[in-house]
Amino acid sequence: MKKIARSLWRHGHLILNWFRARGTISSGVVEGFNGKAKLTTRKAFGFRTQQGIEIALVDVFGQLPEPGFTHRFC
Repeated sequence: MKKIARSLWRHGHLILNWFRARGTISSGVVEGFNGKAKLTTRKAFGFRTQQGIEIALVDVFGQLPEPGFTHRFC
């Protein structure tokens, strides 16, 4: 019981994020993105620089729809 309480205490801020989002974010979508990112970084294992891995991730996730902004930038 103490182990569970400690785990909840340590991850409390992450658990509260779900309530702040009011359940609008599906964990399935997040897990899908996470799996795709892990697969891409495994494929990019031979790259010598961090920039190479970042380019590979942008290549995979580059066609995601961008959210609308609440204000305009001048």
